[in-house]
Order: sequence, then structure tokens, then C-alpha cells
Amino acid sequence: MIKAIAIDDESLALEVIKSHASRVPFLTLESTFTDAVLGLEFLKNNPVDLIFLDINMPDISGIDLAALVPKNTLIVFTTAYSDYAVKGFELDALDYLLKPFNLSRFIKACQKAQEWISLQPSQEPVSIFVKTSQGQVRVDFSELLYCEAQGNYVTFQLEQEKILSRMTLSETEKLLPSYFIRTHRSFLANKNQVKVAERHQLRFGNFWVPISSSYLEEVMEKIKLD
Repeated sequence: MIKAIAIDDESLALEVIKSHASRVPFLTLESTFTDAVLGLEFLKNNPVDLIFLDINMPDISGIDLAALVPKNTLIVFTTAYSDYAVKGFELDALDYLLKPFNLSRFIKACQKAQEWISLQPSQEPVSIFVKTSQGQVRVDFSELLYCEAQGNYVTFQLEQEKILSRMTLSETEKLLPSYFIRTHRSFLANKNQVKVAERHQLRFGNFWVPISSSYLEEVMEKIKLD
């Protein structure tokens, strides 16, 4: 599944992209932004595969914004001005959609993204930055034992420390590699760090997380696969 966002200062243009995206089964449009700066802020903690990006925007042009997005994020420029096409491809844009574009042309751009991604070696993220009261703190997944939901916050439990960030566990789950598994509605565990798997809990040395009955079969199956 391709994860994407769209950035365009015109809300009507975003509605067209939303409509087209809903017809593409292998594409998930995570969010849309009329404010380019907010879109860039979203990307800090929410990596995506693809950005549909308008070029002619008031605060920052799509051309300038493309240089600031995370490396290996695919860009499909969307604009009403064909003059920008050459510049767009100079930036290694995946495609260039000239407004107004129809569903067929939109799907073609998505298929290009799908083909490009399928040719890349699989590589999961190794860390994220989470917002805390002290600022943005890096969490290395190799050191992360588990995540625990506590009201409107999530605790990231490492061997030597814990980090508290205001976010939901569902939001956290989207940012973690595939080896983090849900054991309970309030817990996500790093199966690579598990020392002992019991019927009702997973143990990580001095730490442990519960396994609720609704997740027991799935957890044990995933642990067994290793």
C-alpha cells in the first residue's frame, strides 16, 4: 500500500485528488494540506511514500518544498502551468500532472509510484523523533522495548529510560517497524527484544507487557515465526 499526502493551496484541487485517490485501491491518502509549512511539519513524524505537490503556492513554492522533504519520498507535481515541467523533472520528480487531470492520468502516476517502490529494496525505519516537553527526542527502535498508552500520552520504554510524548497508540503504531506487535489495546511490543513469551505476558528482562486474550493467538503466532 502506498502512503501519500497532497499539498495544494487550493482546496478544490485537493478535493479532486481526494476523489481520485479513493478510486485507487493500492493508495492511501493520509492527509491533505492547503498550508505547505503544515504539510512539511506533518512529514517530520509521519513518513509517506508519495507527495502530490502543487508548484505555484504563496508561502513556499512546490519546487522549493521538494528540496526539503525526506530523502526517497516520491514527488508528483500538480500544477496548471506547463512552464514548470522541465524544472520539475530536473528535481527527479516521478511525474508531472497538468491541471485539470482526469482519473486515468492520476492512476497512471500512481502506477509509476507503485512500480518504482516495488523495485526498491525493503528497508524499515531505524528511529523516529517524538515531541516531548524537552523538545524533539530521538527514539532508536533497536533500543525500544515497548510502547504504552497512558491517557493522551504514549510512553516509549527503553532499557535505561522512558520517553513520554503526547500522541495516541494508533498514531504510534503507524510509525513503527513491522516487528512491533500489538499485545493489548494499551501496549505495542518489540518482538525482537522479547526474552520470555508466556501465556499472559511478554518479558524483557526487568520489564514485561500484558497480553490480552483478544491478541493472544496473533501474538504467539508472530513470536513463533521467529
